[in-house]
Amino acid sequence: MNGLELIFTMLGEAATTEIAQAKDAQGFHQNKTAAKKGGTIAGDARKKLEIESGKPVVSKENYLGISKNKILP
Repeated sequence: MNGLELIFTMLGEAATTEIAQAKDAQGFHQNKTAAKKGGTIAGDARKKLEIESGKPVVSKENYLGISKNKILP
């Protein structure tokens, strides 16, 4: 995961939280609706950036830089 992927993930989570709180979402189904709306907001923003930059946001990159041969301390 690269930096932009992390940012868009955070945007989706923050948007979901704001929507759920604004709608006073209670229970699974109302929170699921808020999550779908939050994900759509982040997805739309990602797609717009990809169009404007001409580059994909999603990558195979590992944000932490951990490889199979690396051992964590």
